[in-house]
Amino acid sequence: MEYCIFVEPQLGASYGDQLAFAQAAERLGFDGFFRSDHYMRSGRDQRLPGPTDAWTTLAGLARETSRIRLGTLVSSVTFRHPGILAVQVAQVDEMSSGRVELGLGAGWMEQEHRAYGIPFPAKRFGILEEQLAIVTGLWRTPVDETFSFEGDHHRLEESPALPKPQQERVPVIVGGRGPRRTPELAARYATEFNLGFPALEEIPQRLANLRAACARVGRDHESLKLSLAMSTFAGADDAEIGRRAAKLDRTAREVRDGVNIVGDAAEIGERIARYAELGIQRVYFQLLDLQDLGHVEYLGAEVLPHLPR
Repeated sequence: MEYCIFVEPQLGASYGDQLAFAQAAERLGFDGFFRSDHYMRSGRDQRLPGPTDAWTTLAGLARETSRIRLGTLVSSVTFRHPGILAVQVAQVDEMSSGRVELGLGAGWMEQEHRAYGIPFPAKRFGILEEQLAIVTGLWRTPVDETFSFEGDHHRLEESPALPKPQQERVPVIVGGRGPRRTPELAARYATEFNLGFPALEEIPQRLANLRAACARVGRDHESLKLSLAMSTFAGADDAEIGRRAAKLDRTAREVRDGVNIVGDAAEIGERIARYAELGIQRVYFQLLDLQDLGHVEYLGAEVLPHLPR
């Protein structure tokens, strides 16, 4: 099992906040630090300091960490041309000495697109499929050869397909709730399938959908890493959990909804053991208050040492 810290900086966080979380996660033994790729929080209540760009942030973190994996969960295909994205990720991979992972999705928040003048096509799944083909195709094109692509949304003509990432294959994460099309994209292009934020009882069916997709495209489903993300409220007692929930205008009872990861080391350990039994191999602990560095410290010092590896 692998364990990553996952944050949502659009809720209100500076680069310095993210750096503190990433360096603490590395020091405490987590496997990865991942962030969302958004330019706004949903709704009108926007908080200072405002948005930070995902790949600009990860470039900085690449130079200020040394071991931890770094990536997006997930970048939106509407934000960057796939040729530019391939260059950006390859460059950050070199800056990190080969520690980058790319999560790529179709995007969903129309409000942030309107706010920053970013086109928001009504149908984006075809764009996602083409961008996965282009980014992975550019990276695997042999040196001294060129890459061309003709699709409904993108056209590349004799690209030099440079630079190359430092890793032989940058991990690519695809995920979502869809029963057929999303699992099939993961089977064709990804190294990791992320189930999103599923309830325990939903996991077997989602994994069955993935196995069926792999069978359709002729891929061994065991070659895909299986992961999920979950909002996390950890603490030594209910009072501590309640304080963390209150920062997000929720109560301890509300966050104990049977889906979120909530509790002390023993309670969280029981939940992780259930995930492991179902075949999950990586867990993203989604922490929603980036000023609460103590949350990372508690998870790393009191919970992480007792989790299955």
